Amino acid sequence: MKVGIIGAGQVGSATAFALIMRGVARKVVLIDANEKRAQAEAMDIAHATPFAYANKIKAGTYADLNGCEVVIITAGANQKPGETRIDLLGRNVKIFESIIPQVVAAAPDTILLIASNPVDIMTEVALKLSGFPRERVIGSGTVLDTARFRTLLGYHLGISPKSVHANVLGEHGDSEVLIWSNGDGGTVQIEELARMVDKPLTPEVKAKIDDCVRNAAYQIIEGKGATFYGIAGAMCQICQSITNNEYAILTVSSHHDEVEGIKDVCLSMPTVIGKRGVHNVIYPRFSESEHRDIKFSAEKIKEYTEEALTQISLTK
Repeated sequence: MKVGIIGAGQVGSATAFALIMRGVARKVVLIDANEKRAQAEAMDIAHATPFAYANKIKAGTYADLNGCEVVIITAGANQKPGETRIDLLGRNVKIFESIIPQVVAAAPDTILLIASNPVDIMTEVALKLSGFPRERVIGSGTVLDTARFRTLLGYHLGISPKSVHANVLGEHGDSEVLIWSNGDGGTVQIEELARMVDKPLTPEVKAKIDDCVRNAAYQIIEGKGATFYGIAGAMCQICQSITNNEYAILTVSSHHDEVEGIKDVCLSMPTVIGKRGVHNVIYPRFSESEHRDIKFSAEKIKEYTEEALTQISLTK
């Protein structure tokens, strides 16, 4: 698999490192407006390949994206302490207007994988700017949020997070929805399992887990300035599902005709990912409150998406 990464900052370089060290990509091309940064990151990662796989990484230009199965976009303004993902919207729309046409010209058959925030809205922006079919424009969505949720549940229950099946859906952001009603471990509903192992999910425990998942990025940014290892792992997992045609179910963000009555919106639902990108979308059963929360999340995304698309039309 050949992967291009636009943006050699902390997220882009961590993603490149994960792809190389896990052997998911045979070739990685790093592109950044700061060419020296891209060259330095590529050189540094290349020096780790003898400890992993005989893969190749280099800094390049948009022309080098030819033949890429996936092009990952991490470029964009950084989220600052106290700043929400939505605050990045205007700055990142302008960046995408420069990036996307060049990617399309160089790699017209690629799958676009978006990590730039606010990711749901930027996925819709990328879809409109690229003209690609919807199955080939994917956002990282709540794959990372879901991993955070499963990790915390696993720690609480005393089981491996890999054995927990519970999702975060909707927006990758403040309105995201932790789905408690259909989570399970060992085929046992998660709250019932908690009672069985004498570690009940009390309202206080659930509130603490919700807060830790929802506000994890803010806590990490306050402590070290940026989040990058977790999202790099998520991007690597999505790429692996594509290159191996795994038909894995991941909570990526993609375009939906309608979700809870809200039309034409990108958000996260359990999604079957394989060689073509999005193969199918699964709409789970929700509790009554989860239905309301998903609708609210979709409404918020739709509101800001319309604002972003207006900005595109104004600049053309």
